Amino acid sequence: MREKLQRWMIGRYGYDDLNKCLMVSALICMVLSLFPRGHVFYVLAGAAMIYAYFRMFSRNISKRSLENQWFLKKTMRIRGLWGKKKREMGQLRQYHIYRCPDCRQKIRVPRGRGRIAITCRRCGKEFIKKS
Repeated sequence: MREKLQRWMIGRYGYDDLNKCLMVSALICMVLSLFPRGHVFYVLAGAAMIYAYFRMFSRNISKRSLENQWFLKKTMRIRGLWGKKKREMGQLRQYHIYRCPDCRQKIRVPRGRGRIAITCRRCGKEFIKKS
């Protein structure tokens, strides 16, 4: 059965970032449709799912790829901010992140060093903080 499905999917576009966003938005609309007077969200969820499956099983790979590139271009700023915050949260276990009182530059200091004098690389201001 799996081999039949694989043979059938040959030449089809498949799953990408735009499809992932469509499926998540469909799921959110389905949850919102559970509330009273949520029939509009139910219709939106169905439309998003149908479009996602249409894109997934489409044989017009070049057009689906262009749609995905457009989506990635439009969401580049949001994804960049999300990735930056994710990296910062991962570093919080090993580092303290302070801001310079003058220029507001972020400064990363290793934890567990006690009270240390921190010098800002941008403006040269020195201040004391606990690491």
